[in-house]
Amino acid sequence: MLTLDIGPLALGVSHVLLFGSLLLATLVGWLIGRRHGCNPERQLFRMLLLALVVARLAFVLVYAEFYREAPWRVVDIRDGGFIAWPGLLAGLALGAWYLWREARLRRPLGVALSVGLALWLGGSYMMHALEQGTHLPDLQLQDEQGMAVNLRDYAGKPLVVNLWATWCPPCRREMPVLKQAQEREAGITILFVNQGESMQVVAEFLASQDLVLDNLLFDSAVQLGQMVGSRSLPTTLFYDAEGRQVGSHLGELSHASLERALSILREDSSVER
Repeated sequence: MLTLDIGPLALGVSHVLLFGSLLLATLVGWLIGRRHGCNPERQLFRMLLLALVVARLAFVLVYAEFYREAPWRVVDIRDGGFIAWPGLLAGLALGAWYLWREARLRRPLGVALSVGLALWLGGSYMMHALEQGTHLPDLQLQDEQGMAVNLRDYAGKPLVVNLWATWCPPCRREMPVLKQAQEREAGITILFVNQGESMQVVAEFLASQDLVLDNLLFDSAVQLGQMVGSRSLPTTLFYDAEGRQVGSHLGELSHASLERALSILREDSSVER
């Protein structure tokens, strides 16, 4: 499951886990802090904020070449470009400084931090394990000629599956990014699976954008999103040559975030060989 559906809202499970961990840590810190006359809420929030900033900066530094032409994209975090471990270390370092500096905070902050971190790490591990156990769905789709094709027919080499629609602004913005990757990545198949629209609507959109896509498929019944557990568009899934899911991305891809995902896909594929 990639999204948590609350009425008409589709929230990313990873985002829910992160802020759920913060909420639980804040609650635990408040309960314990009442006995000591202090509340570590402010310190916990600052630790999370520092962790996010450092995680983003680490990502930008690693993929700096993709930000040279548009430096303003550094602050556009909609692409989900973060590297977790530098942020985690920075947040823990700030927490250690708080624990050393303020004796009253040691118990409430220490317990709250331990509980929140345990929930986030445990939840992240479970999500990763579930994702690694997911395989390419057995699903009949249509190609541009209206012929039936099975998604599993594309197994055999690394695969990227992009779920999109013409009415979705982030889908439209990321389309050139994926098209460029499709043109340069000879060893990776990139599929564009339209969700619930007619061939005519899609053809008119592509013509208006002067886009020519290979591997364009149609999911008229919007079954793929349901099968992979995502109601959010765009959703991009990454599979190894054996059809095992090795990653996913909710929301718009930038050149940098796509390159990170593809580098992980390449590493997994090279290990398998």
